[in-house]
Amino acid sequence: MKNIHKYILVSLMVISVTGCTDDFENINTDPHGITEESLTQMNNNVGNEFGPMFLNVFNVTPAWNYQLQQGLMGDVFSGYMAAPTPFAGNVNNQTYALVDGWNGFPWADAYGNIMPQALNVKNAVELAGDPNANKFIHLANIIKVTAMHRVSDIYGPIRYTKFNNFATTGEYDPQDVAYQAFFDDLGNAINDLEAFEGDVQFIPFDMSNLAGDIASWRQFANSLRLRLAIRVSKVNPTLAKTQGELSLSNNAGLMEDSNMVINTGFPHPISVISGSWGDVRMGAEMESILTGYDDGRIETYFTPSADETLTGDYKGIRMGIDISAKGEYGDHAAIGSVIDGETLTWMTAAEVHFLKAEASLRGWAGAGDAKTNYETGVSVSFTQHGVSGVADYLADSTSTPSDFTDALSATNNITYASDVKIAYNDAGTNEEQLEQIITQKWIAMFPDGQEAWSEFRRTGYPRIFPVVVNNSGGNIDTDIQIRRINFVEGERNTNSANVTKAIGYLNGPDNGGTRLWWDIGAPNF
Repeated sequence: MKNIHKYILVSLMVISVTGCTDDFENINTDPHGITEESLTQMNNNVGNEFGPMFLNVFNVTPAWNYQLQQGLMGDVFSGYMAAPTPFAGNVNNQTYALVDGWNGFPWADAYGNIMPQALNVKNAVELAGDPNANKFIHLANIIKVTAMHRVSDIYGPIRYTKFNNFATTGEYDPQDVAYQAFFDDLGNAINDLEAFEGDVQFIPFDMSNLAGDIASWRQFANSLRLRLAIRVSKVNPTLAKTQGELSLSNNAGLMEDSNMVINTGFPHPISVISGSWGDVRMGAEMESILTGYDDGRIETYFTPSADETLTGDYKGIRMGIDISAKGEYGDHAAIGSVIDGETLTWMTAAEVHFLKAEASLRGWAGAGDAKTNYETGVSVSFTQHGVSGVADYLADSTSTPSDFTDALSATNNITYASDVKIAYNDAGTNEEQLEQIITQKWIAMFPDGQEAWSEFRRTGYPRIFPVVVNNSGGNIDTDIQIRRINFVEGERNTNSANVTKAIGYLNGPDNGGTRLWWDIGAPNF
């Protein structure tokens, strides 16, 4: 992002193109005009809809789109990364001056390249009338839920259950309604796709490492269901337990030894943002936790600081500090080989084991032993990144996260607010055990800052440092930290009545300080 004003203008154009009223007719037209020639190519027509969906759960190109969809939101709010660039005079998302021109991109990507494509698949399959093609609807719905739960976890209420009907497509669902629909869509896919195991028709269209294998797609969907069940475990324990135990007992199984990886055909956008542009560096929390734990994954996640005079090989930046010029912190640790190549990870096996560990703490049937799941999650993450020494790491009962010392200004120094250790303490309280689980889960999910930010908001772990400079005008509490992103400008301008109704679902003002439905701000147990 070499010229932030350029991208703000582009963002406004994109949002206006994908705004609610502008896309009504294109995405909700009656499909009964499809020709016989098109019907003979139904598989190809349906299959072609999957490409945009695969490439926009995380937008992969151009890199500045990813930067606005994810990089200057979840990636920095989670403590994973921080930008050394003082965009807009340092009055931007990192200092809680939320930029409308940036913050519409998660919405625009979803409503331009996910929801319409899933609807096109549904319409084409239903028009063809071939029940063997129903598998495509379920596969599209799995990807749709993968994308849309992330969008909901940014804004809260979204357009989902009523999207497919022209008369209601602009209406929002409260977040609890959207989540129930996510569970319904995943459950139907998991159950109905069992009859299609061994079917090969999705192979040509599958951009993931699952290679069109329907059994593997069922397993991914089931793992995603477990993620979402844990997400709602505080606000609706009954729903969470029901959905979680469905996942734990289902014959689809869970992704316990393989990751969900998309083969995009493009360089990982972070490799451009960090390497070519120098617009992102290691977060302060990553420095505190990985160096404090002497965690070998640091060598994969980051490159040593370019400035050899800095104390320590890996130096991070605290988000929300006073930065006047990019050159001040530009030589801090860049993002490492974890983002090399042309793949992007949607979900890891390590995350699944940590989900099971928390499910065990919550007493869900079939979850197994919390300590075993925790240690397996760490081991699987070490294996994923080619790091040795996991046995010694798991036995370490003394190391704790380090306090953070800013390389340039003592004003930004801060004590890490916990002595959470690595060796699992199964004699500790549920809260103490959960902090260990989420801290290691946070490490293992890198670089997916959106999921990490969501888990921090839900649990309070790991301990993310508050900003030093808060430009929110009082909308976001410095200590409570940012909880969501306000509804996008394009929707406010073109779908204002429905946005006004959606604001009523928030139980608070439409700003970054209002908690989402599942973010109840209460103890974890």
